[in-house]
Amino acid sequence: MGGFHFERECRTPYSECYTIELDEDEVGRVDIHYGTSVVYATLVVTERLTQDEIRELIGEIDERLVLTMDPMREDFVVTVWVGREEGVYSEEGDEEEEEFEGDGYLNNNN
Repeated sequence: MGGFHFERECRTPYSECYTIELDEDEVGRVDIHYGTSVVYATLVVTERLTQDEIRELIGEIDERLVLTMDPMREDFVVTVWVGREEGVYSEEGDEEEEEFEGDGYLNNNN
C-alpha cells in the first residue's frame, strides 16, 4: 500500500484541517483541534478504508501532524466517521452552480 498524503486546507492558532489522499485518491479529511494538554481530531474517511488502514492513518496523523505541532501533548483523542462525500457547500461559487434550497449555500462539488 502507498503512503497517505496530507494537504492542508486551513489553519488557525488552535486547529488545522487536512484533506487525506491515498494512491492519489481522496480518502478523507481530518480536523485537528489543539487543547492545553489534549489534542482532539475528527477523522472522516471513505468506506474504502479497512479498520487496519484507519488505525495506520491515525498513527500517521499523530506522528506526522500532531507531534510536530504539540510534542508534549498528554493524549490524542480521535473520533472516526465513515461515509461518502456529498459535496462542498459555500456561500460563494460559480454563477452556473445551483443554489442549495433554503439557506442560499451553493454546492461547489465537481
